[in-house]
Amino acid sequence: MKAVRYFGHKEVRVVNDLEKPVPKGDEVLLKIGGAGVCHSDLHIIDGGIAGDAVFTLGHENAGWVEAVGETVKGYKKGDAVLVYGPWGCGHCKPCQQSKENYCDHQSEIGYGGGLGLNGGMAEYMLVPSSRLLVPIYDLDPVIAAPLTDAALTPYSAIKRSLPKLMPDEYVVVIGVGGLGHVAIQILREISGSEIIACDVTEDKLEFAKEMGAAHTVNSKDPDAAEQILKIIGIKKAKVVLDFVGITSTIELGSKVVGMDGDLTIVGLGGGYYQYGSMNGLPFGVTMTNPYWGSRTELMEVIGLARQEKIHIEIEKFDLEQANEVYDKMRQGKIKGRAVLIP
Repeated sequence: MKAVRYFGHKEVRVVNDLEKPVPKGDEVLLKIGGAGVCHSDLHIIDGGIAGDAVFTLGHENAGWVEAVGETVKGYKKGDAVLVYGPWGCGHCKPCQQSKENYCDHQSEIGYGGGLGLNGGMAEYMLVPSSRLLVPIYDLDPVIAAPLTDAALTPYSAIKRSLPKLMPDEYVVVIGVGGLGHVAIQILREISGSEIIACDVTEDKLEFAKEMGAAHTVNSKDPDAAEQILKIIGIKKAKVVLDFVGITSTIELGSKVVGMDGDLTIVGLGGGYYQYGSMNGLPFGVTMTNPYWGSRTELMEVIGLARQEKIHIEIEKFDLEQANEVYDKMRQGKIKGRAVLIP
């Protein structure tokens, strides 16, 4: 079996000699249709955060059921499914609420397939429990794979702020990449707020307008905050969604979010914010760093995709091109989301 394997800091290789797994109990073997490539992979590869673990990469996975263990119910060979990414214990209170992304025991058991455990950048993927699958019905697994993160993560972040996203308010989206371009579409469909999108290149800003942004601002401009506030006015933005997460974007968000607003930092850029109680964030602002989303929210995302209200711009590559794709991502040359096809 062919797979893209992580062997340690900055060492990723495609191997061809892995044994095809055989599912037992509640395990399900998938024939992978597509595996999305995410910036989180680069945090693993370049940051070495997975230590000495050796595993198959890929945490945005979709495919068809190939075989099931003897206790699996509700799935049969050929069913098209997504793999829910964050794997919890399945028993604690958050897991019972469908929030395995906030599992009480996650630090003990790993974060999921492709994030320390074997993922889906392979011809086949062994999923440890059928509860981690979500049917996609008539959706193409190749196109649907990135829904598991690139759509689920912004959807969950937006739902947190949905009561504040009224038609007389503004929302600012910083970063129009794999997650940000989907966030704009979700906001367009489920909120009434006017969308301002920020990025550092003109092609990304034009892309944001195509997705539904009413206004765009180049966040590289020294007066980016002033440009945004000129659009919004004195009360500032009710919600800011930062899909970059570096110090400069966090600072930009803090300058344009209004009182009792939400500053949501989704990107894992490693930035920081120096808090000052009187001269920093406006009063009442909630600063959060959400992680992924729940399994039930993934079902809702699939509903949006099946209704053709959202779509993910993808570029398709062969498994053998994994390192080439990671290099393109480092250089900011991927538009939307890259998907590896076995």
